Amino acid sequence: MSISLYEASVGRFLQTLGAVSDYLDKSRSHCKENNIDLNEIVETRLYPDMLPFRFQLIQVASLSLGAINGARAGAYLPGPPAEDLDYQALQDLVAEARSGLQQLTAEEVNGLAGKEVLTPWWTFTAEGFLMSFSIPSFYFHATTAYDILRTKGVPVGKLDFLGQLDIKT
Repeated sequence: MSISLYEASVGRFLQTLGAVSDYLDKSRSHCKENNIDLNEIVETRLYPDMLPFRFQLIQVASLSLGAINGARAGAYLPGPPAEDLDYQALQDLVAEARSGLQQLTAEEVNGLAGKEVLTPWWTFTAEGFLMSFSIPSFYFHATTAYDILRTKGVPVGKLDFLGQLDIKT
């Protein structure tokens, strides 16, 4: 069995962005029910030298749709490190990334294979960029955002993180 670049990247981005969207909704409800200010979550860090929840979600969008757009353009720049977005704007950012990815075709993404992608740090092929940098970094930031919500008592679990699985029917 072979797997396409589209399925390995866009397919996984969409699965996890769907999960992120759902756990953001759960967090909003939890905060409302428990009188927790959503802006407190936006600025929460797991550790003082780590960047806040806001940054984690900016990078989730940047490393998914932004990475595909960067591969298409031949150059990738990461999302802004400190853009001042509130909770709703972060939810909107995740929704925009999902929507943009849903509009891509398999042929378009698979056609990126072999294309050079420049980053501020390294030069990759598109598949090397997506598979060795973008996807692992995407999961790192999605996990960190999830972990921040857990530290705030949001009742999410592993299945909330996994999202819609590709189950054989």
